Parts: sequence; C-alpha cells; structure tokens
Amino acid sequence: MDGKDKITASTGTPSFSLGGQEQTEAMRKMQKEFLDACEQASRAWLARMQSEAEFWTGLSSKLGATKSLPEAFETYQKSMTQRMQMASDDGRRMVEDYQKIMSKMTQPLGNGRLAAGS
Repeated sequence: MDGKDKITASTGTPSFSLGGQEQTEAMRKMQKEFLDACEQASRAWLARMQSEAEFWTGLSSKLGATKSLPEAFETYQKSMTQRMQMASDDGRRMVEDYQKIMSKMTQPLGNGRLAAGS
C-alpha cells in the first residue's frame, strides 16, 4: 500500500479514491493515443487505397495506348513489378501500424495496473 491509500475505518480495507483520478486520467490519455494512432493508420490506408485505384486506372490507360503485343507485355510486366513493390510496402506498413497501435495499448500498463505518469 502506498502513501495515497487510506484504510477505511468501517471495513479495514484500503480505499483507492485518491489514485482513482490519476488512473482515470492515465486511461483517458491511453485511449486518446490509441485513437490517434488508429486515425493516423486509417488516413494512410485511405490514401493507399486511392493510389491503388490510380494504379489500375493508369495500367488500363497504358495498355490501351500500346501498339503491339510485345509492347503490351512489357508495359504489363513493368506495372506488375511496381504493383509487387506496392504490396511489399503494404506489408511493411501493416506491421508498423500494428506495432504502433499495440505499443499505445500496452505502454501505460505496468504489472497489470495503469501507470498514472505514462
């Protein structure tokens, strides 16, 4: 029991009223950081979905402008190389977003209790 806890006269059990406000504030901070991280990830994924749509629209235009089958294959091959790089970047971004969100959820926890100063 730390200095903030009191023993309730009627029951003899600790009263955590003084630490409750600090824990509530720590929980609010944790929730805000978590929601901010989720919002940031959401914005990044929305932008990524827009670039995906632009990619396929651009590929369609490029293929429509080709004059021969070999030129079409070359255009398609280059585009698929670009698309594979985009997929690789997506995987990296997903792992980073997951790690960031998980760190926001677990960072203020210490031994199962919220750390008020986090």
